[in-house]
Amino acid sequence: MTKSGLIEKVAQRVDGLTLKQTEMIIDTVFDSMKDSLSKGEKIEIRGFGNFRLRARKPRKARNPKTGESVDVPQKVALHFKMGKALRESLNIESGAGE
Repeated sequence: MTKSGLIEKVAQRVDGLTLKQTEMIIDTVFDSMKDSLSKGEKIEIRGFGNFRLRARKPRKARNPKTGESVDVPQKVALHFKMGKALRESLNIESGAGE
């Protein structure tokens, strides 16, 4: 699903909102999430999951083309942990529990 697809789905489910208004709401939600993560805060959406930043240590890697050793600097990566309700609904829908 793309952002525009999400905007369309939300606008269809909520009466009285235009696509432009819905886009502003979705942008506000995403901006708030980005702001919280940039402050080092964890985002918890019950029934869906948790978002948090994790630091990746600097490491040595190899350039696959030349075989040359390359230093990869420390960086921050987004980590998502699925909530129990989401995990259970996905397992039921896919038939993985059978």
